[in-house]
Amino acid sequence: MKSSESKLLVVGHRNPDTDAICSAIGQAELLRMTGSDAEAIRCGDVPSRTAWVLEKAGLETPRLVTDVRVTAGQIARREVISVSPEDSFLTVYRRMLASGVKSVPVVDSSGEVKGLLRYLDLLQLLLPAQMEGIAVRTVQASLQKICLTLQAEAVACASEKTEEEELHLLVGASSEETVQKRLTAAANDGIVAKYLVICGDRPGVQEAAIRHGVRALVVTGGFGVAPDLITAAREKGVAVLLASLDTASVAKLIQCSRKVSTVVSGDFLVVEEGEIVSRLRKRLSVENQDLFPVVKRGTRTMVGVLSKSNLVEPMRTRLVLVDHNEFAQAVTGVDEAEIYEVIDHHRLAGDLASREPIRFLNEPVGSTSTLVARKFIHRDIEPSPGVALCLCAGLISDTLMLTSPTTTSLDREMLEWLAPIAKVDPETFTEEFFAVGSLLVGGLRTKSSPLTARSSLKKGSRSAFPRLRSVV
Repeated sequence: MKSSESKLLVVGHRNPDTDAICSAIGQAELLRMTGSDAEAIRCGDVPSRTAWVLEKAGLETPRLVTDVRVTAGQIARREVISVSPEDSFLTVYRRMLASGVKSVPVVDSSGEVKGLLRYLDLLQLLLPAQMEGIAVRTVQASLQKICLTLQAEAVACASEKTEEEELHLLVGASSEETVQKRLTAAANDGIVAKYLVICGDRPGVQEAAIRHGVRALVVTGGFGVAPDLITAAREKGVAVLLASLDTASVAKLIQCSRKVSTVVSGDFLVVEEGEIVSRLRKRLSVENQDLFPVVKRGTRTMVGVLSKSNLVEPMRTRLVLVDHNEFAQAVTGVDEAEIYEVIDHHRLAGDLASREPIRFLNEPVGSTSTLVARKFIHRDIEPSPGVALCLCAGLISDTLMLTSPTTTSLDREMLEWLAPIAKVDPETFTEEFFAVGSLLVGGLRTKSSPLTARSSLKKGSRSAFPRLRSVV
């Protein structure tokens, strides 16, 4: 499966603590400083102390992402070749030909998808099922659209109506006597007003068409019409169009003047942008449809399209896992993601699996923030002051200011290195950090002030830290 070309997402475990969020922030900055597009995210609520740290550091709270499975909206093609319901078949055909696509969505002015149009639909228009009689000579089109398609000049009864009407094509290529007979027969049948006559420089055919009161006369080859005939056409309400194209081309292009709205079926499938790709693969594979509009949830507003080929080898979200190494603690969808790297200080769970070799850093230290800080040193890079402050907080919270039994010499070295960059005194910061939790857990209940809460955590006092560990 192909991986996503999007940014790396750095994430801690579910129900994240300060170390999980702060180490993710630190690792994301390191990746960005070394050339990767990375973003720290979270898959749970931000603890109160962590929120205080982020505010003090001047950093935004990481974006909440509870599911990293790839969705239809993520793989949808946003630059879509689409057509309007008001477009003619000729316009659609030229657009499809230029772009090399075999199917296009029909989208109205509000962005709502109305249907799909395929090459087969165009073929059925030009080659109807009945290849004899009036059916093959009948077209549904508006005179306005015909005029635009032919790039013709309307010299009599120009119509501004956009509604399509049924027109019977009659090419005046036979003798004038034969054309006269056909027009007379149509008049007797009461349908001559639906006739559109096509001819070149044949005044007799032109006069017969106008006298019988046909719907329209198209004069081809760049020829004109006598002024008295134009006057007669206006009196009879016959539209007269002058086209520079030859008769054969005009007859074919008129068939292509039809608006796509009249033939597009509403019987098609759409996919909502939030639908999971792994679930779509099975559902869409059996459908007799190759292109699927991707729409906003609960609407028909199109945001893109996807095809069955997009589902064969879809992208995967790229993840860096920090402060955990087991699927049970990871964000939903981790099993469908590409795990790029793992940084942790806990025991190995044994259920983490990857499709390809990955970077895996796991050491028995007091916090994951310690390991991230050392990665900065290895790259000879300093984190920004705000990120350094976050790493200090992650280290202090997980080691209880270096008093936890899991504390190592590396934790002490990293805190000593980070503190000047963050411009904080570790002891003072520790008092303030744990006081935030004390106020929220017990301070409000006893109505103690910040000073009262901090007095229980004097500099150098270690006895208070274990009692606060459960809310870190």
